[in-house]
Amino acid sequence: MSIELSESFSQMVREKGVDKDHLAGIIEEIFGILVKKKYGEEAKYNVVFNTDKGEIEIFLTREIVEQVVDPNLEIAFEEVERMGNEDELEVGDEYVEKLKLISFGRRLITFAKQSLNQRLRELEKEIIYKEYNDLLGEIVIGDVYQLNRGHILVNHNKNELLLPREEQIPSEKAKKGETIRAIVKEVRKGKTRPEIVISRSDPKFLQKLFEIEVPEIYDGIIDIKGIARRPGERAKIAVFSQDKRIDAVGACVGMKGVRVTAIVRELNNENIDVVNYSEDPKIYIQRALAPGKIKRIDVDLKKKSAVVYADSDQAASIVGRNGVNIHLAMELTGYQIDFIREEKTVEEIEDDIELIEFREELGQEMYELLINNMFDTALEVLRAGKEKLLKIEELNEEQVDRIIEILKEGFEEE
Repeated sequence: MSIELSESFSQMVREKGVDKDHLAGIIEEIFGILVKKKYGEEAKYNVVFNTDKGEIEIFLTREIVEQVVDPNLEIAFEEVERMGNEDELEVGDEYVEKLKLISFGRRLITFAKQSLNQRLRELEKEIIYKEYNDLLGEIVIGDVYQLNRGHILVNHNKNELLLPREEQIPSEKAKKGETIRAIVKEVRKGKTRPEIVISRSDPKFLQKLFEIEVPEIYDGIIDIKGIARRPGERAKIAVFSQDKRIDAVGACVGMKGVRVTAIVRELNNENIDVVNYSEDPKIYIQRALAPGKIKRIDVDLKKKSAVVYADSDQAASIVGRNGVNIHLAMELTGYQIDFIREEKTVEEIEDDIELIEFREELGQEMYELLINNMFDTALEVLRAGKEKLLKIEELNEEQVDRIIEILKEGFEEE
């Protein structure tokens, strides 16, 4: 048992960094319980553990008496004489006896082993819990060692970390043995061992990646004011420079985009929009909705809402695929944003389109009618307006409205 104990002790000290004195105290406590179980609660004893050799010495102290009443606390003088230890000892003195482990019997020794193993497991759980609790929000690097029903188990410093399905980047597929990075999101005290949950989809993971890639963020020169993410698809991050000489967006993107590209690659090609933060809600919302171009914004500060007006041809950029761009902008700014399309006036249209491009939509008869009335381009027709078009005898009001609608839609698509 001493050999087993020595090995366990050395392993706990070496691998887990447990304080020697603390561990020795646990061992002495366990064997103290052993003594009490055999000799009673009032027994006087001393347990000495040699931390280097892993040896345990147990000493029982009893009073020397003429007539023994309680053998757990007393020892007869005759017995002391028989053991040849009567020199300089007399009745009333204390007799210290070194006990052998074997004298406790198999049952108590087994109890001691089980108790010790249980305490060591509890101690290891506490150490692991504290270690990862201190790492909350920090990035850890481990190896994928098991894929279990969509969940990923990661080995980190011989500890098992859990990357649940919901904390993964949806478009990623992990492979056994590959290295993976994630942040420690949650540490729970499980029944057998701590449950350490890590995440690659949490916005804090993106924040930590920027801290690693952008020294100005790590040094506190640039602040991250907000992050909104759709993991694996798109993210927006608002940054602000404490030093007016440093461009926050430029520093985060890096020369030729090298910094943000490294982060995009880590996140499986997740698009990242880096925007300058502003305390002015109108400016902040406008930047958050990039790359869409806004004509004007009405903001209600009390309701934390905004109405955004833009040309119809900007709808796709502002809203984004499946509404992701506008939803991320709302998440980033904290404002409810409603988008209203505005049709371009004829005066705002710059690039003209040959009328022949609309021949199919207008129909051959309508197309030839406009050409014969000296209209060669779509813009010429729109600038003529409804009133002039109605002067063409072959056209009625319904047909004119239809012509104008077709041509305007063509410019919006452009």
